[in-house]
Amino acid sequence: MKRLMSTLATSLLVVAAVAPTNAAAPSIHVGAMYEYVEPGKAALLKRVRNTGDATAFVRVQISEVRYRPDGTHEELPVETSAGGASPGLVASPSRLIVPAQGQQATRLLVQGDRSTERYYRVRFVPVLPQSEDEFALTDAQRGDYRRELSAGVNVLTGFGVFVIVHPDQARYDVRTETSDSHVKLRNAGNTTVVLDDIRQCSAQDKAAECSPSRKVHLLPARTERFTRSAGHVHRFQIVEGDNRRDVLLSP
Repeated sequence: MKRLMSTLATSLLVVAAVAPTNAAAPSIHVGAMYEYVEPGKAALLKRVRNTGDATAFVRVQISEVRYRPDGTHEELPVETSAGGASPGLVASPSRLIVPAQGQQATRLLVQGDRSTERYYRVRFVPVLPQSEDEFALTDAQRGDYRRELSAGVNVLTGFGVFVIVHPDQARYDVRTETSDSHVKLRNAGNTTVVLDDIRQCSAQDKAAECSPSRKVHLLPARTERFTRSAGHVHRFQIVEGDNRRDVLLSP
């Protein structure tokens, strides 16, 4: 599960474009790899920054991630135009023109039922404008941009962001089950909780360095297991919406 959530959130998208190694090129950044739509809210703003020295033309593509009872999942494309008939998460606008050293924003809007938690992958994909694209460019402007990226190979990198839409009636319920060999945390609620800044530390030497920090998104009905060891403790925070609480799992 941890590997799956990490893959969903941090996947990079690369598009080969023609450009010399010393030519101008866009470089986009989208900030956090996880975003959350809290109960009672119907939108969030996502900013796209371009730190490169050429304009970035960015498509916003959205798919809904649906989990099966066996833990596998499927992704279904979602209509990305605001006001579309399909319920789900939509982007407005779904095409961004981001100037060099500038930024633009798209609003992600939630439509439809909020009785259960839903999950989406939002991809921000830099592209070379085509005649059929909706960037409102003239043929001359498209030609100028292509000539700017016209020789050699340049890699345009996009990002996939994982969006969790909490249900309107969110219920948090993390339960702990302890055995001789491990401690298991089970999410018995109806919405995702975050186990943040998880570190394994020495139980005897408080000055010793802890393990690198990690974060786990614990979906409803899922569990996270911590091995019990006489020489170590686990420290982390449980994040339930706006609330945080410290947890120490000792031997």
